[in-house]
Amino acid sequence: MTLALIDYGAGNLHSVENALRAAGCTDLTVTADADTVARADRIVLPGVGAFGACATALRGVPGMVEALEQRVRREGAPFLGICVGMQLMAEAGEELGTHAGLGWVSGRVRLIDAAGTDAKVPHMGWNDVVPTRAHPLIAPGEAYFLHSFAFQGDDSDVIATTDHAGAVTAAVARDNMVGVQFHPEKSQRYGLALLDRFLKWRP
Repeated sequence: MTLALIDYGAGNLHSVENALRAAGCTDLTVTADADTVARADRIVLPGVGAFGACATALRGVPGMVEALEQRVRREGAPFLGICVGMQLMAEAGEELGTHAGLGWVSGRVRLIDAAGTDAKVPHMGWNDVVPTRAHPLIAPGEAYFLHSFAFQGDDSDVIATTDHAGAVTAAVARDNMVGVQFHPEKSQRYGLALLDRFLKWRP
Protein backbone atom coordinates (compact mmCIF):
# COMPACT_ATOMS: atom_id res chain seq x y z
CA MET A 1 0.00 0.00 0.00
CA THR A 2 1.52 3.29 -1.11
CA LEU A 3 0.65 6.54 0.65
CA ALA A 4 1.31 10.00 -0.75
CA LEU A 5 1.74 12.80 1.80
CA ILE A 6 1.38 15.95 -0.24
CA ASP A 7 4.09 18.58 0.08
CA TYR A 8 2.83 21.94 -1.16
CA GLY A 9 4.71 24.13 1.28
CA ALA A 10 1.83 24.43 3.72
CA GLY A 11 1.91 21.44 6.02
CA ASN A 12 3.50 20.17 9.21
CA LEU A 13 5.06 17.45 7.08
CA HIS A 14 7.73 16.06 9.40
CA SER A 15 5.34 15.49 12.30
CA VAL A 16 2.61 14.05 10.08
CA GLU A 17 5.09 11.72 8.38
CA ASN A 18 6.41 10.50 11.74
CA ALA A 19 2.87 9.91 13.03
CA LEU A 20 1.87 7.95 9.92
CA ARG A 21 4.96 5.77 10.23
CA ALA A 22 4.27 5.26 13.95
CA ALA A 23 0.74 4.18 13.00
CA GLY A 24 2.16 1.49 10.73
CA CYS A 25 2.63 3.05 7.30
CA THR A 26 5.72 1.49 5.69
CA ASP A 27 5.43 2.77 2.10
CA LEU A 28 5.09 6.54 2.45
CA THR A 29 6.29 9.20 0.03
CA VAL A 30 6.38 12.91 0.84
CA THR A 31 5.78 14.38 -2.59
CA ALA A 32 5.02 17.45 -4.65
CA ASP A 33 4.79 15.30 -7.80
CA ALA A 34 1.29 15.02 -9.26
CA ASP A 35 2.08 11.75 -11.04
CA THR A 36 3.11 10.14 -7.75
CA VAL A 37 -0.15 11.26 -6.16
CA ALA A 38 -2.10 9.94 -9.15
CA ARG A 39 -0.65 6.46 -8.52
CA ALA A 40 -0.93 6.39 -4.71
CA ASP A 41 -3.22 3.97 -2.92
CA ARG A 42 -3.96 6.51 -0.17
CA ILE A 43 -3.50 10.27 0.02
CA VAL A 44 -3.02 12.64 2.96
CA LEU A 45 -3.28 16.42 2.56
CA PRO A 46 -1.96 18.34 5.59
CA GLY A 47 -2.16 22.10 6.01
CA VAL A 48 -1.05 24.85 8.38
CA GLY A 49 -1.67 28.54 7.83
CA ALA A 50 -4.27 30.71 6.14
CA PHE A 51 -6.87 29.11 3.87
CA GLY A 52 -6.17 31.37 0.90
CA ALA A 53 -2.40 30.91 1.05
CA CYS A 54 -2.79 27.13 1.27
CA ALA A 55 -5.30 27.05 -1.60
CA THR A 56 -2.97 29.13 -3.76
CA ALA A 57 0.01 26.95 -2.88
CA LEU A 58 -1.87 23.74 -3.70
CA ARG A 59 -3.02 25.10 -7.04
CA GLY A 60 0.54 26.28 -7.70
CA VAL A 61 1.85 22.70 -7.83
CA PRO A 62 1.66 21.65 -11.50
CA GLY A 63 -1.10 19.11 -12.07
CA MET A 64 -1.76 18.50 -8.37
CA VAL A 65 -5.43 19.51 -8.19
CA GLU A 66 -6.12 17.55 -11.36
CA ALA A 67 -4.36 14.50 -9.91
CA LEU A 68 -6.42 14.77 -6.72
CA GLU A 69 -9.65 15.10 -8.68
CA GLN A 70 -8.79 12.00 -10.71
CA ARG A 71 -7.40 9.77 -7.97
CA VAL A 72 -9.73 10.78 -5.13
CA ARG A 73 -12.98 11.92 -6.69
CA ARG A 74 -13.17 9.66 -9.73
CA GLU A 75 -11.12 6.61 -8.73
CA GLY A 76 -12.03 6.54 -5.03
CA ALA A 77 -8.64 6.44 -3.32
CA PRO A 78 -8.99 6.93 0.45
CA PHE A 79 -8.21 10.55 1.33
CA LEU A 80 -7.50 12.28 4.64
CA GLY A 81 -7.32 16.05 5.01
CA ILE A 82 -5.75 17.45 8.18
CA CYS A 83 -6.50 20.92 9.61
CA VAL A 84 -6.35 23.34 6.65
CA GLY A 85 -6.14 20.22 4.46
CA MET A 86 -9.65 19.44 5.70
CA GLN A 87 -10.80 23.04 5.22
CA LEU A 88 -9.68 22.96 1.59
CA MET A 89 -12.29 20.26 0.97
CA ALA A 90 -14.96 22.98 1.37
CA GLU A 91 -16.37 25.16 -1.38
CA ALA A 92 -14.71 28.33 -0.06
CA GLY A 93 -12.84 29.88 2.84
CA GLU A 94 -13.40 33.36 4.24
CA GLU A 95 -10.01 34.04 5.81
CA LEU A 96 -8.43 37.31 4.56
CA GLY A 97 -10.97 37.49 1.76
CA THR A 98 -12.97 34.77 0.04
CA HIS A 99 -11.03 31.98 -1.63
CA ALA A 100 -12.21 28.92 -3.56
CA GLY A 101 -11.67 25.49 -2.06
CA LEU A 102 -11.81 22.12 -3.78
CA GLY A 103 -15.59 21.93 -3.42
CA TRP A 104 -15.63 18.32 -2.24
CA VAL A 105 -18.04 19.02 0.64
CA SER A 106 -20.83 21.58 0.72
CA GLY A 107 -20.00 24.53 2.93
CA ARG A 108 -17.62 27.35 3.75
CA VAL A 109 -14.85 27.94 6.27
CA ARG A 110 -15.63 30.91 8.52
CA LEU A 111 -14.17 32.58 11.61
CA ILE A 112 -15.27 30.98 14.87
CA ASP A 113 -17.79 33.28 16.53
CA ALA A 114 -16.98 33.43 20.24
CA ALA A 115 -18.76 36.72 20.93
CA GLY A 116 -20.54 36.79 24.28
CA THR A 117 -18.63 33.77 25.62
CA ASP A 118 -15.45 33.16 27.58
CA ALA A 119 -13.99 31.16 24.70
CA LYS A 120 -10.89 32.51 22.99
CA VAL A 121 -9.98 32.49 19.33
CA PRO A 122 -7.85 30.78 18.15
CA HIS A 123 -9.25 27.56 19.56
CA MET A 124 -6.09 25.99 20.92
CA GLY A 125 -5.49 22.88 22.98
CA TRP A 126 -7.15 19.59 23.82
CA ASN A 127 -10.89 19.21 23.35
CA ASP A 128 -13.47 16.45 22.98
CA VAL A 129 -14.27 14.94 19.60
CA VAL A 130 -17.96 14.02 19.63
CA PRO A 131 -19.19 11.86 16.73
CA THR A 132 -22.50 13.04 15.27
CA ARG A 133 -22.98 9.86 13.24
CA ALA A 134 -21.17 6.57 12.93
CA HIS A 135 -18.06 6.53 10.77
CA PRO A 136 -15.30 3.90 10.77
CA LEU A 137 -12.53 6.48 11.25
CA ILE A 138 -13.95 8.66 14.02
CA ALA A 139 -14.22 7.61 17.66
CA PRO A 140 -15.09 9.70 20.71
CA GLY A 141 -12.09 11.03 22.56
CA GLU A 142 -9.81 14.02 23.00
CA ALA A 143 -7.69 15.59 20.27
CA TYR A 144 -5.45 18.62 19.86
CA PHE A 145 -6.90 21.63 18.02
CA LEU A 146 -5.28 24.83 16.77
CA HIS A 147 -7.47 26.98 14.51
CA SER A 148 -9.44 30.21 14.26
CA PHE A 149 -11.64 29.23 11.31
CA ALA A 150 -14.00 26.27 11.06
CA PHE A 151 -16.14 24.51 8.48
CA GLN A 152 -19.81 25.44 8.38
CA GLY A 153 -22.06 23.66 5.93
CA ASP A 154 -24.15 20.65 5.09
CA ASP A 155 -24.80 18.65 8.26
CA SER A 156 -24.80 15.45 6.22
CA ASP A 157 -21.04 15.90 5.68
CA VAL A 158 -20.25 16.59 9.35
CA ILE A 159 -19.34 13.45 11.28
CA ALA A 160 -17.99 14.98 14.52
CA THR A 161 -18.05 18.22 16.44
CA THR A 162 -16.24 19.78 19.35
CA ASP A 163 -17.45 22.48 21.72
CA HIS A 164 -15.87 25.93 21.56
CA ALA A 165 -18.38 28.73 22.03
CA GLY A 166 -20.89 26.21 20.70
CA ALA A 167 -20.62 23.28 18.33
CA VAL A 168 -17.64 23.51 15.96
CA THR A 169 -16.99 21.02 13.16
CA ALA A 170 -14.26 18.56 14.13
CA ALA A 171 -14.52 16.15 11.18
CA VAL A 172 -16.25 15.84 7.81
CA ALA A 173 -16.67 12.93 5.45
CA ARG A 174 -18.14 12.04 2.11
CA ASP A 175 -17.65 8.69 0.38
CA ASN A 176 -13.90 7.91 0.37
CA MET A 177 -12.92 11.31 1.78
CA VAL A 178 -12.44 12.33 5.42
CA GLY A 179 -11.17 15.56 6.88
CA VAL A 180 -10.30 16.34 10.50
CA GLN A 181 -9.93 19.84 11.95
CA PHE A 182 -7.71 18.62 14.77
CA HIS A 183 -4.11 17.45 14.45
CA PRO A 184 -3.79 13.64 14.70
CA GLU A 185 -0.01 14.00 14.71
CA LYS A 186 -0.26 16.02 17.94
CA SER A 187 -3.07 13.99 19.52
CA GLN A 188 -0.98 11.14 20.96
CA ARG A 189 -2.82 7.83 21.29
CA TYR A 190 -6.08 9.19 19.96
CA GLY A 191 -4.42 10.54 16.83
CA LEU A 192 -2.31 7.46 16.17
CA ALA A 193 -5.40 5.26 16.51
CA LEU A 194 -7.21 7.38 13.94
CA LEU A 195 -4.28 7.18 11.52
CA ASP A 196 -4.15 3.41 12.03
CA ARG A 197 -7.83 3.18 11.11
CA PHE A 198 -7.23 5.33 8.03
CA LEU A 199 -4.43 3.04 6.87
CA LYS A 200 -6.78 0.05 7.11
CA TRP A 201 -9.91 1.80 5.80
CA ARG A 202 -11.55 0.37 2.70
CA PRO A 203 -14.40 2.76 1.79
